[in-house]
Amino acid sequence: MFQQSSYTDQLTFFQKIRSFDYVLLICIILIGIISAFSMYSTDGGELLYHSKSHVIRLIVFFTMMIFLSFLNIKFWHATGYLFYVIILSLLIWASFYGITASGSQRWINLYFINLQPSELMKIAIIIFYAKFYHRMQAGNVNNFTNLLIPFAVLALPIVLVASQPDLGTAILIALSGLVVLWLAGLNIRYFIYSSLAFFVSMPFIISFLEPYQKLRVLTFFNPERDPLGAGYQIIQSKIGVGSGGLTGKGFLKGTQSYLEFLPEKHTDFIFTLFAEEHGFTGSVILLLIYAVMIFRIIRIGSIVRSFFAKLFCYSFASAIFIYITVNMSMVLGLLPIVGSPLPIMSYGGSSMLATMIGFSVVMSAKIYQRQLIS
Repeated sequence: MFQQSSYTDQLTFFQKIRSFDYVLLICIILIGIISAFSMYSTDGGELLYHSKSHVIRLIVFFTMMIFLSFLNIKFWHATGYLFYVIILSLLIWASFYGITASGSQRWINLYFINLQPSELMKIAIIIFYAKFYHRMQAGNVNNFTNLLIPFAVLALPIVLVASQPDLGTAILIALSGLVVLWLAGLNIRYFIYSSLAFFVSMPFIISFLEPYQKLRVLTFFNPERDPLGAGYQIIQSKIGVGSGGLTGKGFLKGTQSYLEFLPEKHTDFIFTLFAEEHGFTGSVILLLIYAVMIFRIIRIGSIVRSFFAKLFCYSFASAIFIYITVNMSMVLGLLPIVGSPLPIMSYGGSSMLATMIGFSVVMSAKIYQRQLIS
């Protein structure tokens, strides 16, 4: 143990630089560049508010990610519970005193950014669980006492976020937490029982949804029931993706974007604009970059020595996969619209900040891959 600590303490700055996963960095940069051009396209081929803001945040948060990567993985382990408590406190503050927009009270005005704590909670819950299960024996994971704390920790932010209301983000937080529980060794019967209970109680759950949430569910099953209202966004999204064809209409030539048929194209529906301009070929290339990114995170998880870092990497890779799958399924009409941003691509400072923090923990795990955590 002493020799291991001695090794990590003696790493020079240039040794740490060489320890970066440059394939992962290149994937992040490539998606960042693609997102910048896509955001430029949403502003009609001009450098306006959304494109300027997105590029500035991309540069700032990417630089922050690089600097945070130099922090020893032991730092993230030591502050895991504190990080969760801070984000939970911000979430409570946002629920009571936050900024209200589009009927939801989920932002805190920090002057330089409107922070959405629920986005940061997606990362905080993974770090908390990775620390919680770090030293737990596999046989104790399914102990009833050891189940109470994790479920309480997960339930608190879900209830707060759902009450804002922001059901989509609440579902994504739940999925992020459940992925870690699965990887930590929670018995499959708990997932089966929970799924059965969820489906049985579905009619009662729907009755408690907000009117706009019920409308989204109905629109998912039949968008044409209200083609100029609730179904308009998803109908235009599918038209945009389909009209891209094999090679797309070309950069800055997407009619759905330029003729303003597609609202909110810079946020959750950025993939629609990209697919229309670059077609099936461009979409496959984007998915391949995401796939390489996820593979590199998993690979880092496979080589690190601490279970904390291993569990975080596997869980973060799974979470990124879920966010991508949910977003693309949503814009293709395969899932109801739930407000799930596409990592790095979608406009939104809080989402990008949370994603970059996640990458910094992964990169820290790579640099200190031989670090043991007691």
